[in-house]
Amino acid sequence: MADISPLPATASAATPAKPLPKVDPKNAKTAQEFESVFLGQMTSLMLQSVEQGEEFSGGSGEEIFRGVLAEKLGTEMARRGGIGLAPHVLDQILKLQQGQQ
Repeated sequence: MADISPLPATASAATPAKPLPKVDPKNAKTAQEFESVFLGQMTSLMLQSVEQGEEFSGGSGEEIFRGVLAEKLGTEMARRGGIGLAPHVLDQILKLQQGQQ
């Protein structure tokens, strides 16, 4: 029989993303923008996988709208904490800056 024990609390989907540490706002913004673009691309791929019936197809206008929608969704998801990618990107930015000094 398969083990169906609950996930540890740290693996819970309800766990909020770690907030960005206090650093240069420019670096924090860059990290958040990176996560925003990443999430936008992921959302775009998700929207492309949705089958469209001919009855409800919006044609080329819908294709353009889906791209804008994916971009805006990615931006909003990152602004609200995202998936926790921005803190890791920020860490790498800081490491690169320390290496240049």
